Amino acid sequence: MNIVQSLIHRNAPGVLRYTGKNVGIAVLDTGIFPHIDFTQPQNRIVAFHDFIGRGAQPYDDNGHGTHICGICAGNGSASRKKYCGIAPDSHLIVGKILDSEGNGSIPSILAAIRWVIDTKDIYHTRILNISIGTDANEPVPEDSVLVQGVNEAWDAGLVVVAAAGNNGPRPMSVTAPGISRKIITVGAADDDKHIYIRGERVSNYSGRGPTRECIQKPDVVAPGSNIMSCSNRLYNNQYTYTSRSGTSMSTPIVTGCIALLLEKYPSMSNKDVKLKLRSCCDNLGLPKSQQGWGLINLMRLLN
Repeated sequence: MNIVQSLIHRNAPGVLRYTGKNVGIAVLDTGIFPHIDFTQPQNRIVAFHDFIGRGAQPYDDNGHGTHICGICAGNGSASRKKYCGIAPDSHLIVGKILDSEGNGSIPSILAAIRWVIDTKDIYHTRILNISIGTDANEPVPEDSVLVQGVNEAWDAGLVVVAAAGNNGPRPMSVTAPGISRKIITVGAADDDKHIYIRGERVSNYSGRGPTRECIQKPDVVAPGSNIMSCSNRLYNNQYTYTSRSGTSMSTPIVTGCIALLLEKYPSMSNKDVKLKLRSCCDNLGLPKSQQGWGLINLMRLLN
């Protein structure tokens, strides 16, 4: 059983289609490859928009976004459920804001956030997952347009979940937009492991708080090292999986858990979700600047 599956044991899955009752997860990233884990038995990629202007149909020329979506909502079709995401009944609203190298612009990100806000009632979008961050060597203030953008999404009623970044372990190394005091910022619970990020072997990588405005971050941590999820490549015409690491991977684990919470309690507001999450974490005995409230505990969250 992979590390994501260890967080939850689900009973027989529900109907895998957008019915208006299932939770919509918006993912702003490098796009999404139409992996069978999203498209069978029915297509759960209900919306795709390319904000870098290259294509109308879902695609991912990097793989990062596909991996994130698989952790959130892959149903394990290609692996006979071996590699199943956290919330496989959820549907996906995907905005491509990063290119093949994982680079993007603030205007594209802001336009994508606005798109998610404007279409949230159409696609029943409840959660916005942002597994990206700014360069830690260029500090971003809390009143930046990027932070204001995610705050606007939060104020519109969306649960916004963002990565703490991979620039730890020094203090004040959480990247934007994770520095926002409103949204839920996710660090890696297992960053003591040695992993490879962009070809560099690192450990203790998860961004540490507090922010430069002395806001305690991250809010919560989840596994982030060597997470198996959907790949954007076919091998011998077969859909495949791959392992990636970082707080980018921790973030959709929390997103998926919140999706299950909203499936069970659809009337909860984003503030309700944040308060519930705060009370349902396991203390790892680490500094709050590293673990926040602690390791997300899905069983406690749902009960």
